[in-house]
Amino acid sequence: STTCAFQSNPVLLCILATFAVVTLAWYIRDSLKVDSITEKFVLVTGCDSGFGNLLAHQLDQKGFHVIATCLTEKGCMDLKAETSWRLKAVLLNVTDSSSIDSTVQFVHNETGSCGLWGLVNNAGRSIPVGPSEWMQMEDFRNILNVNLFGLIELTLKLLPLLKKARGRVVNVSSVMGRLVLTGGGYCVSKWAVESFSDSLRRDMRHFGVKVSIIEPGFFKTAVTNVNLIDADLRRLWDQLHIDVKETYGEKYLQNYMKAQSFAMSLLCSKDISKVTHCMEHALTARHPRSRYTAGWDARLIWLPISYLPSFMADFIVCALFPVPKEDRVACLNQVDVTNP
Repeated sequence: STTCAFQSNPVLLCILATFAVVTLAWYIRDSLKVDSITEKFVLVTGCDSGFGNLLAHQLDQKGFHVIATCLTEKGCMDLKAETSWRLKAVLLNVTDSSSIDSTVQFVHNETGSCGLWGLVNNAGRSIPVGPSEWMQMEDFRNILNVNLFGLIELTLKLLPLLKKARGRVVNVSSVMGRLVLTGGGYCVSKWAVESFSDSLRRDMRHFGVKVSIIEPGFFKTAVTNVNLIDADLRRLWDQLHIDVKETYGEKYLQNYMKAQSFAMSLLCSKDISKVTHCMEHALTARHPRSRYTAGWDARLIWLPISYLPSFMADFIVCALFPVPKEDRVACLNQVDVTNP
């Protein structure tokens, strides 16, 4: 009966056939790989742990010449002990221009006439996160200096080497670069990374340099360490003026941390290779994608919500967190007025 339905409806058959051909063509195109991997140099930032550390190992095993930057001496020593002679581990603080300059010079000396095939801007921080009213300007600066300004400065200074190799820039954003789930500088920085990456991709296409954005959901890394996040939330709460605390209520902080801990335990995936495989594809595919979404929560929850009208997205996101005392009082007063 299905065959008869197709025969009696040639338009439907044509649409399905076109869809199948386009899907197959996309899959084949997406699977094509670049050549001469063993001659290519890739710099990865934030390799002390998490995504950067795992990616450095993966690329080293593939045969890339990896320049892995770490914030600590221990991170460098551990990587050198666990990888081949091809991997070079160097110290880099992306908030320090002189440190960036030293790294750029090191890359220039290492790559020579080959240029730099890949730059993976992975270094980042999330703390502090919480209600925006709890933040000081320094809290925003501390995150933006790492997640945004350091990323931009390193990228701009390496562009000549990337253009020479007609290489790749891979910027690690977040699903929270599409949907704001909390206050503080993290979401602000990731939205800015999305914007910078889009503009850079369009500018660099004329020079053969491709730019990709990685948008992970929630994964178990230092960025999502609940103990660190809770400790910093207490710091923010303790420095609030008593009048501000009163508007939230005594139990707000405790309820906020409970909601956050529950969400992290439910959503955070331990398999961080889902993210690093996206990074690897962006570096090895002949036709890398502009965006990669990693994690079931990003695909099934956060990205769909981001496409909703604002009032619907606001309703869903606000339902995840406790309500301040003043808002509860206002609601009760409204009920009293409308229902005497």
